[in-house]
Amino acid sequence: MRWLLSLFASSIGRKILIALAGLLLCLFLVSHLAGNLFLLMGEEVFNHYAKSLSENPLILPAEAVLLFLFLIHIAVSLAVRYQNRQARPVPYALQASKGGGTAGSRTMIYSGILLLVFLVVHIKTFKFGDMSRGLYQLVMASFRNGYYSLFYVLAMAGLCLHLSHGFQSAFQTLGIHHPAYTPWIKRAGLAFALAIALGFAFLPLWAYVKGLHP
Repeated sequence: MRWLLSLFASSIGRKILIALAGLLLCLFLVSHLAGNLFLLMGEEVFNHYAKSLSENPLILPAEAVLLFLFLIHIAVSLAVRYQNRQARPVPYALQASKGGGTAGSRTMIYSGILLLVFLVVHIKTFKFGDMSRGLYQLVMASFRNGYYSLFYVLAMAGLCLHLSHGFQSAFQTLGIHHPAYTPWIKRAGLAFALAIALGFAFLPLWAYVKGLHP
């Protein structure tokens, strides 16, 4: 724990914590999307996957680690943002006209807030929802609600923006920055953001259309 406090005490240490937590959460997104795609294979397959996951003895430690990563990523990001605001309380007058940032970098705080709200709703819906008919039926019923599906897709658009900047920014923070390969990292980050966001967004749209034509 002492090393964590030492990192948190310095500005660069905080940014490294944000980057490492963010990249580990990216790995979680990949595995979570892969699991969610079992939904396309039908009720029996998806429920078997969900049951196997819930009965895995490592699921509770894994959830604890995920919670820790989310808290680190959110809390330290807010601390760095507050520190930056204190250092420069008045924004540069010409900041908006310089055009140096991207849509992802300019909206990080807003996409982050949207994703936090989504996370709370998502956990409430699928972890503490009505499982009496199985997780598959709960997921399909939720996705066939037009308002919930719309919210889900909008949150995935926010995720795409967040990842499009956060992915390449994490590598830069960790010192992986060079004119020869930084452009490739940026392209990889954008491709990753689009693939993850579109993969997740496809599921509620598929379920909603499937509900219209059972």
